[in-house]
Amino acid sequence: MKAMAVRQLQSDIDHGFPRHWLGGDAFRTQFFNALSMTFPLGEQFFIDSVRAALPAVREPALQAVVQAFVGQEASHRQMHVRYNRQLEVQGLHFFIEPFLRWQLWLSRHLSVMSNLAMTMAYEHFTAIFADGILRRPHWLADASPSMQLLWTWHAVEEAEHKAVAFDVYRANGGGYVRRLAWFLYVSIVFALDIGMQTTNNLYRDGQLFKLRSWRCGIGYLLGSGGLLRHAWRPWLSYFHWRFTPRWRDNRELIAAWLSAHRTDYRELRAALADYS
Repeated sequence: MKAMAVRQLQSDIDHGFPRHWLGGDAFRTQFFNALSMTFPLGEQFFIDSVRAALPAVREPALQAVVQAFVGQEASHRQMHVRYNRQLEVQGLHFFIEPFLRWQLWLSRHLSVMSNLAMTMAYEHFTAIFADGILRRPHWLADASPSMQLLWTWHAVEEAEHKAVAFDVYRANGGGYVRRLAWFLYVSIVFALDIGMQTTNNLYRDGQLFKLRSWRCGIGYLLGSGGLLRHAWRPWLSYFHWRFTPRWRDNRELIAAWLSAHRTDYRELRAALADYS
């Protein structure tokens, strides 16, 4: 059994980072920045959803791993709050915040299982993205060191706990139809949210109407080794009635990163289980 730990990243992000920290590429930088802007609210929703479903979980090992999941997501939330403060200094604005808060308000009127199904869907998206960061090093190869460290650390922990919400959903008796319905909803809403925020970031950065920005963006999304080419198969896999997040095994990538960067983080506590 492998311990899923809660880790504190040793980061100097509060000292700031370059405006175009990802290889001088405005589109890729503002896309990643858009993701970061949504994380504090999103990760709190994930924590609340899994906690609400925890009383029905009887397996002690899963209960322990849920606590590690909560700790990891809380750590991500705190780090991205710090990250986002630096984006505000750079003149970027969380444009979709009212829309995101409205979505969260609506979720309060849904059942525990529906919120858990949404969390599971978002966790699948973050797992796809995390796997891409770990499996395709060129995505972040030209990033400034502090940002490369932050995003790879986040990717490692997202890949590590990718099955936790899924297991809690199954422990609560969750079925296929609900899982698929909320996945389709999340697929649309997530694409709209990140698309709008990335566009607004580019506008505030003075890069929205520059051909180079969009040429780089199309290359990153659709080019060989790009995001959408990486994502389409694992996205489709969610429709299989026997789907499990464990189908894509990235444990070796996780272990390799943790070993190579063991001086860059401090372990706070661990839950004894293998849920990657």
